[in-house]
Amino acid sequence: MHGEGGERVIHSTAIIDPDARIGDNVSVGPFSVIGAGVEIGDGCEIGPHVVINGPTRLGPECRVFQFASVGEAPQDLKYRGEPTRLEVGARNIIREYATLNRGTVGGGGVTRLGDDNLLMAYTHVAHDCQVGSNVIFANAASLAGHVIVRDHVTLGGFTTVHQFTEIGEYSFSGMSTAVNRNVPPYLSVTGNYARSFGLNKTGLRRSGFSEEVIQALHQAFRLLVRSGNPSPESYRRVEAMAAEHPEVANFLDFIRNSDRPIIRG
Repeated sequence: MHGEGGERVIHSTAIIDPDARIGDNVSVGPFSVIGAGVEIGDGCEIGPHVVINGPTRLGPECRVFQFASVGEAPQDLKYRGEPTRLEVGARNIIREYATLNRGTVGGGGVTRLGDDNLLMAYTHVAHDCQVGSNVIFANAASLAGHVIVRDHVTLGGFTTVHQFTEIGEYSFSGMSTAVNRNVPPYLSVTGNYARSFGLNKTGLRRSGFSEEVIQALHQAFRLLVRSGNPSPESYRRVEAMAAEHPEVANFLDFIRNSDRPIIRG
């Protein structure tokens, strides 16, 4: 175990590889296992019965609850033991039985999470996923491999997300949603398979979006998503709104640049 400085509270039954790097003011609970190639940032709290394998880096002030598995090998039959990574940002909360896997060579080699995320019990982040910041995954929400989740996304309990799918910022999924297509930003989706019934207006208001912007996004949604087969005139109308509202421009860019079909109503 490497590191110097602030006090560490490490239970006598914890097993920490000599090659692990433990920051200042870190606590490690009973029977936890921290493997070689693991870096734990300052101020982290690692609960009892946690397993963290490397190469994995946890940013400062993360909290990992009992029985979580962080940085384990990817669940991919093509994986042959290559030294791929998991990188977790600051102030993430990883609850009971959550599982976060390292990347694969074919997917870029790194699974990433940003800052200030809440991963509730039994959530799963598979290999090569790229998760932003200020994201909430409710209980048992699961990402397959190579999924991109942008900032401020909320996934309802038991949401499942198909591999190679992208979920735009500030979007929301209802309970037990099966996401098999890209989700444009700001939308609310639900169902199996998922459909969109409108904007995530509640989430947008809570995040401080103005009513003017919400109404502009609502019009863009009706023209490009609800219509099913938007006309050139619909795109021209949304382009005009995008010139006034960056949020609409972001919505339009996502739809135009999506490499997979998007979820529609």
